[in-house]
Amino acid sequence: MNILILMIPMALLLGVGFISAFLWANSQGQFDDLETPAHRILKEDNERIGREHK
Repeated sequence: MNILILMIPMALLLGVGFISAFLWANSQGQFDDLETPAHRILKEDNERIGREHK
């Protein structure tokens, strides 16, 4: 039973840490544009292949 005295505050601190990290990342704009990086990778591959064949 004594382990609960240690584990519950640790779990709460870990949860608060994850929530604060998420809120910080959200306020810094980390989740603003999720589509462009994926399209950019595909576009760069197509351009590179096009240059190799010319």
